[in-house]
Amino acid sequence: MGQPGERAHREVTHEGIPQPLAELLDEFSFLERGERVDYLIEYADQFEPVPERVAVRPFPEERRVKRCESQAYVWAEDTDNGAQKYWFAVENPQGISAMSFCAILDDTISGASLDEVLRIPGDVVFDIYGREVSMGKGEGLLGILTSVQAFAREAAGREGA
Repeated sequence: MGQPGERAHREVTHEGIPQPLAELLDEFSFLERGERVDYLIEYADQFEPVPERVAVRPFPEERRVKRCESQAYVWAEDTDNGAQKYWFAVENPQGISAMSFCAILDDTISGASLDEVLRIPGDVVFDIYGREVSMGKGEGLLGILTSVQAFAREAAGREGA
């Protein structure tokens, strides 16, 4: 058992996922709860919504993330190198967790190989937000990841065809 104020580092091994995401997960494994919250707020502040050249309101229902209370939407654009650029919208201005997760995903997996994106386990939600994340919030965040992976799976299928 650690001493009060000591960081509870967990060994995080995420082989095969995008390197920037693996590095972020390792960094988060060293953070105390308060530090984690500060980082997540910083990421939420960096959130950039989908540009109008990709999508305009009202957003199509098929882009809406199932189970996400923050009314998140996801798009993907194929890139020249066979990867994808992911775009997000979060319609609930109080959706700080959704905004931070979307900013993290954009920052760490846009441009990664489709195989790496498909290898991201759902546990990353807990690695980033902690085990105390509520069931509803966790389901919504996992829904964002699932939507991204659906685009990657579809693109990988086109490449394999």
